[in-house]
Amino acid sequence: MITASIVGASGYLGGELLRLLLGHPEVEVAAAVSTRMPGRRVDTAHPNLRECTDLRFCREDQLPDTDVLLLAAPHRETMRILPRLAARAKTVIDLSGDFRLTDPARYEQFYGVPHEAPELLGEFVPGCPELYRDRLRTADRIAVPGCMATAAILALAPLAEAGLIAPDVEVDARTGSSGSGATAGPQNLHSERSGALRIFSTGGHRHEAEIAAACGVRPRMTATGVEAVRGVQVVCRTTPVREITEPEVRAAYRRRYAGEPFVRVVAHRRGTYRLPEPKILLGANYCDVGFALDPGGGRLLAIAALDNLVKGGAGAAVQSLNVRMGWPERLGLEFTGIHPV
Repeated sequence: MITASIVGASGYLGGELLRLLLGHPEVEVAAAVSTRMPGRRVDTAHPNLRECTDLRFCREDQLPDTDVLLLAAPHRETMRILPRLAARAKTVIDLSGDFRLTDPARYEQFYGVPHEAPELLGEFVPGCPELYRDRLRTADRIAVPGCMATAAILALAPLAEAGLIAPDVEVDARTGSSGSGATAGPQNLHSERSGALRIFSTGGHRHEAEIAAACGVRPRMTATGVEAVRGVQVVCRTTPVREITEPEVRAAYRRRYAGEPFVRVVAHRRGTYRLPEPKILLGANYCDVGFALDPGGGRLLAIAALDNLVKGGAGAAVQSLNVRMGWPERLGLEFTGIHPV
């Protein structure tokens, strides 16, 4: 049994970390830090946790030493607080974007501000077990990739590794409103968001840098907010480098993800859910990946779906923690999603 503390615990990602870790048989949650709600019960912010815990939010200066520290603070804030909190735990898992990149110049390019702790950037291993499992086994600094980046990386990795696609890739991502966080501004009021299909990035999205680093491609990414609360779906438009067949593409996916506990290949000819769809993944740590090949073979779509707060955030953090501690990867992550929703 290990102890864990969560910083940023009153947000949506913090709530998912609490939900998963409170049910984890090998973890005791010792502290939940919130600057907005110190002293209040955690089920005030997360009513789904009623009767599950008597834990109360605490201030940062009340944070105890624990075995693992999970940071669910906003981008640009984590790099300020980590230097003063790092000594509180042997293992640190960051869910913000502040330590996903290794180059301070790239960070400034995509996040718009200089990095305030550049000396720490090279210490972090990406929290994507499907690509970095061996490194995660001994990692004490882990940075969980962004939700849309995770979906795109898992969709593209088998194709890129097999040398099937050209490096220029168009990533069309769609995400629900929870991706904006629990303290999103007026643009995410129900009256503004409901019924909308809002394009909020037409290029230069920060996830482009993560996808490029993981897959060795040159992505251009657009992102659209849809009416759903949870869920991410990406459609990656790629160009095959030669004439390929559907069985060849399917084999590349099945070979790459054989034995992976949380990646499923979904590319069927019939049925309601023929291709990856986030609706049936809500609350689950799965990422479904699939593909569609043009009849002439001139274009290959790589498709993925996941729950942005689970496999795209808190679930990836717990899965990475399981790998780091030598536990079964499914531990605490057995929920399969529900249908119908």
